[in-house]
Amino acid sequence: MSHHHPRHLLAVADLSAAQLSALLDAAAAFKADRDALGQPLAGQHVGLLFEKPSTRTRVSTEVAVAALGGHPVVLSAGELQLGRGEPIADTARVLSGYLDALCVRTFGQERLDGLVAHGSVPVINLLSDAEHPLQALADLLTVRERVGALAGRSLAWIGDGNNVAVSLATAAGMLGMRVRLACPSGYEPDARALAAAQRAAADGGGAVEVGHDPGWAVAEAVAVATDVWASMGQEEQAQERERAFAGYTVDDALLDRAAPEAVALHCLPAHRGEEITAAVLDGPRSAAWQEADNRLPTAAAALAWVAGALPDPEPRA
Repeated sequence: MSHHHPRHLLAVADLSAAQLSALLDAAAAFKADRDALGQPLAGQHVGLLFEKPSTRTRVSTEVAVAALGGHPVVLSAGELQLGRGEPIADTARVLSGYLDALCVRTFGQERLDGLVAHGSVPVINLLSDAEHPLQALADLLTVRERVGALAGRSLAWIGDGNNVAVSLATAAGMLGMRVRLACPSGYEPDARALAAAQRAAADGGGAVEVGHDPGWAVAEAVAVATDVWASMGQEEQAQERERAFAGYTVDDALLDRAAPEAVALHCLPAHRGEEITAAVLDGPRSAAWQEADNRLPTAAAALAWVAGALPDPEPRA
């Protein structure tokens, strides 16, 4: 990887629509053939820094690094001096001397910005409070596999307008989908993030709208996505959120109001009986397990992209 002009993936909008499509194509190729992307990380060391617990992201990214020929170096903040207050700038400089890329699961987006500003290697956002770009890639690969071409189709989000919702809405809109988010009052996406998603969607021929009625959101939707009501770090709000989110459960009755071919998406882990029923999550219309599987090929595609191993159809201005 080039340390002179590193390529980062911190947010979905770091990609153009053409680049986003190319990443999905690369992921599909890798899924069909583990050798399809070659060994762009051969002889390279990729740091995986986790400041939050992780199952799917941790395992899929570690396996993806190895599959592309690299050596994953898994780090937890508690094991680093970062956990004892070493400045992010100092950590970035030091890790850039040892590693060829850094993948980070963290809290505030400013942590990622600091690693980019003071480091010299590519940085991939494995989840921050603001975005979860690799989850959006896996979601859209799943929808594409299940229903075909995305442009002109509708996608619904039911529940909290969180980081996962923002990334998915942005990515789906960029590829020409109509996205409707049904969120309880007070739990809509951040206004600035929503405006950015709407601009990106408009450029891609899609649209992003926010309302409060799940029935409105799922009308004609080919995919109905949701997430837990209280994410990591919000546990103390769980009871308050449970009251606010009453009526925002993805169940069979709600799915029946979507398109006949509609699938249910959930980034997992799930709380059955809260944001989604067991009957849906474990039933024939669930794509959640396929979605989880797709975390691996999309991680591989993202790593290949930051390594400069994918053709770049349209660099972002």
